[in-house]
Amino acid sequence: MNLAQPDITLHLDLDGIIRDVNLSGSIPENGVTAWIGSPWTQTVGDVSADKIKLMIEHARKNGMSAFRQLNQQFPSGQEIPIEYTTIRVSDSTGLVAIGKSLQTVAELQSRLISAQQAMERDYWKFREIETRYRLLFDASNEAVLIVRAANMHIVEANPVAIRTLGLMAGGRDFRAELRQDEREEFEKMLETVREHGKSPRTIFHLGQNQEAWLVSASLMTADPGPVFLLQLTPFGKLEEIVDNKPTVAAGDILDRAPDAIVATTDKDTIQYANPAFLNLVQVNDHRSVIGKTLSRWIGRAGADMTALMSRVADNGYVRLFPTTLESELGTQTDVEISAARNGEADPPSTSFVIRDVSARLAQPSIDRSAALPDTTSAHLGVESLQTVVRKAVDSIEQRYIEAALVSTRGNRSAAADLLGLSRQALYAKLNRYGLDGRT
Repeated sequence: MNLAQPDITLHLDLDGIIRDVNLSGSIPENGVTAWIGSPWTQTVGDVSADKIKLMIEHARKNGMSAFRQLNQQFPSGQEIPIEYTTIRVSDSTGLVAIGKSLQTVAELQSRLISAQQAMERDYWKFREIETRYRLLFDASNEAVLIVRAANMHIVEANPVAIRTLGLMAGGRDFRAELRQDEREEFEKMLETVREHGKSPRTIFHLGQNQEAWLVSASLMTADPGPVFLLQLTPFGKLEEIVDNKPTVAAGDILDRAPDAIVATTDKDTIQYANPAFLNLVQVNDHRSVIGKTLSRWIGRAGADMTALMSRVADNGYVRLFPTTLESELGTQTDVEISAARNGEADPPSTSFVIRDVSARLAQPSIDRSAALPDTTSAHLGVESLQTVVRKAVDSIEQRYIEAALVSTRGNRSAAADLLGLSRQALYAKLNRYGLDGRT
């Protein structure tokens, strides 16, 4: 603690009665002269009063008391955590209590707690996405494999691939399953995937019986390196699969979806909205939304919708765009929007999935004036407050970036969207924290 520049100085008699008060410019308080003539113990809470009695007793006996943290209550009603030490001036003159404000450090602790809670929410969101991926992966009617792009070793195989081809994870090279004369063609297909992200289906003969399979591949980022997602369909059963009519109509599935689903024209006019969307905007009839513009309910006076559609126009899609939705009754809901444009349709259209995330974002309020733990006081004086704040902010920023990279499986563009950064800004921060080699 820096005694040369105290934030508050109390001149006391030997019984702890305040005789004079001096404040630094960092505590803009008026009316503290009302303390003069009152016991110091009456200017703090009940718990802090016991600490004051011990400090006064130690100062009278030993000349100086240990540092103790008190919650100082000012006449305006403001309560600030102050760390005091009490010094005896002389046997007859009295005592001086010297204090340093810990309010900035208390606010920093509150921000750290908020950041930790946000990271925990992001972690459980990632776990939810991972669970959905696993369910879809295992439930697929096609044989699906995930193989390392570097060496084509099988990383994961769904139940259909295991049952029909006997392919299992464990480092087995997928190319060993191909016919010798087809391996070069397979490598050409992978080159196309590396350049364009995916490839059309190609016929290859696989397994012990060398049966014909339609194979398609797409490239995905992962840790520690990119992987290929291979989808395999028996060539002889393709016609049967194509002709097989679904037992449930697609419209029924959309109508029963828990998330709001909306389809619009390129001019933002709603063509379809499921019941979940009607519930979000609090209307009872489809006729109240069909033909209206989606921007009527989304974001701040259409500004968020403009930004969203700009991203869709640039990339063809957008994921987890955060904004708000205002209902017909004026209530606002925090939502995340994923959208994709179908430019091949006549006329072109855009589909939206709108998810209510208000319950997930809700968090308990934090008392910023709460007392700091003893460990915080122990570090005071070791480093300057500016250094502590800079290190804490850097730590929080680095953890957020790492969490975003994990959540997006190393996709830096998607991570930049989640963090609200440009790709150039994200690359600069990756380089700053030594994360630029991470995928």
